[in-house]
Amino acid sequence: MKGLLVSAALGALVVASPAEAQLPISNVPSPSPVTKMARDSRLHRESKAAVTSEPPSAATVIGRNLLLGGANGLLRISSPAGALQIERFTMLGEMISDPTQQCLIDVGGETTIGTKNLGRPDGLERFEADIPACPFEFDILDGAVLVPGQFRACVFKDADCQASPSGLWGPDGASLLTDAKQTVQARTSAEAAMDVNYRTLEAGLSDRSRADALADEQSRFLSDREDICRKYSHEDSHRFCTIRLTEARAAFLKARTDELPKDAAKKPAPRPHRRKPAQ
Repeated sequence: MKGLLVSAALGALVVASPAEAQLPISNVPSPSPVTKMARDSRLHRESKAAVTSEPPSAATVIGRNLLLGGANGLLRISSPAGALQIERFTMLGEMISDPTQQCLIDVGGETTIGTKNLGRPDGLERFEADIPACPFEFDILDGAVLVPGQFRACVFKDADCQASPSGLWGPDGASLLTDAKQTVQARTSAEAAMDVNYRTLEAGLSDRSRADALADEQSRFLSDREDICRKYSHEDSHRFCTIRLTEARAAFLKARTDELPKDAAKKPAPRPHRRKPAQ
């Protein structure tokens, strides 16, 4: 079983679980023409280039207990001699013999799990976990790890257990209750960076069909982000999942912009179309 690339996860953040292959995609309301025109005009005035920020360092997750959805399992990463490795990895899943019963699988046991650095193909540092029974890739976010959706659950026959590592592994949700003002500021900053990077990439695309495809992809991301983060523990209080996935999407859009021809990437965002007043 091979995990989907994180580029697909950021384009359509769908997490598969042992019981369901794909999350439903809800409808995302479109902004009114007046709202969209005002936003486009503001973004055009504020920036003509994609927002660049330093990618999160693996140091933000080393030695921390990361939980899937901030609630279950355990992923702890260490870095002896500079090499990233997984020193503890457990997943909550379901029994193969009786899917109605839960099981906890300790992957690797007391043995550390090696990883391979895959660079930053989508703007964030990516690693591949060396687990024969459950290979997967993950991106480093700020204080969290993002594992894209898997084709199927990992099956551990000897333990009569199957589970999926897909989703956002981060701090215990109950420990993230923060100041509301700080939460709003962090989310506003992440959303602004994503919006500017989206408009910059859109402006650099060579034809309308590619721009339309990007718009569809962005809508799927917004919908899937909501589906995923709704399941993160205490998300309504801290918005940790929403902020981190938005930052990851901004980095992804910046990476795609960097792949454009230099002259195309420098093009300013298109001005909004205005209807002529009725005669």
